Amino acid sequence: MRVERRTVVLVTVLTALILALALVGLCYGASWSTPREVFAVLSGAEPSVVIQDWRLPRVLAALVFGAALGVAGALFQNLTRNPMGSPDVIGLDAGAYTGALVALTVLSGTSAQLAVGSVLGGLVVAAVIYLLAYDRGFSGLRLVVIGVAVNAMVTALNSWIVLRAELEVAIAAVGWSAGSLNDVGWEDVGIPFTVIGVLLALIATRAHAMHQASLGDAVAVTTGVGLDRLRLLMVVVGVGCTATVTAVAGPIAFIALAAPQIGRRLAGAPGVPLLPAALTGAVLLQGADLIAQMLLAPVSLPVGVVSTAIGGCYLIWLLTKEVRRA
Repeated sequence: MRVERRTVVLVTVLTALILALALVGLCYGASWSTPREVFAVLSGAEPSVVIQDWRLPRVLAALVFGAALGVAGALFQNLTRNPMGSPDVIGLDAGAYTGALVALTVLSGTSAQLAVGSVLGGLVVAAVIYLLAYDRGFSGLRLVVIGVAVNAMVTALNSWIVLRAELEVAIAAVGWSAGSLNDVGWEDVGIPFTVIGVLLALIATRAHAMHQASLGDAVAVTTGVGLDRLRLLMVVVGVGCTATVTAVAGPIAFIALAAPQIGRRLAGAPGVPLLPAALTGAVLLQGADLIAQMLLAPVSLPVGVVSTAIGGCYLIWLLTKEVRRA
């Protein structure tokens, strides 16, 4: 397979940026650690609970979760062929949050219950949107419009659940809904990293079929691509990535919306390529988390607050561009 030189340069630059942000994330905290101290801890030469057990899982979570959200956004934007077709816009984030709220309010709210509840909530909302949007064929625009409406209804349902919950549960649910990496530790990331790794490996095996599908349904069918099976796999992987991140960190808005389009424009490729979307998502979430830590230091804001503020500006620019194009 021939790889474009521009893609190689882009991947190299984004990888270097990710490593630089990760180094800053490991150095930054209540007390600044020098890069030499960080490398000594990572190599095992010196022990440090702060770097090894507090900062490292947070940095890795930002990178892996950002990449997962970027891929999820790219999958749904390829599926709908619309830059607005990301999981947080069409209600999958809200659905995953609903499942987690049910686990918090009805069950005991353990990590396993939150994970299962988030995945089931996201899958139920995805199935409802897909069935409502399917009318003698698949339409990406119809799916986006119905998804926005379903998102509004599910968000209202989430507010009702929080208002009906006991005070302690409601406070915890509202705080978690902001999307935060503040309390993420090693015990929180083992299973989510495994799930996301399996999902990303699964969709990577179908990268060629996705490239054919991005050229049009006719081209995909004539080259032997089973569109129905491919679309089902894209939905399952996209919902799985979104729900897994939501189960650990809460809903983090706009990363899935912005990262695929920024990556596509940087790569200059047809469709919405997965690798640039994943790397851009990792850069955006890591950068947003560092801003969240530094903005009101020593108080660390939820990263969802920063990503929403940045994403709101991006959404205004995107809507303005789409209106001018229409």
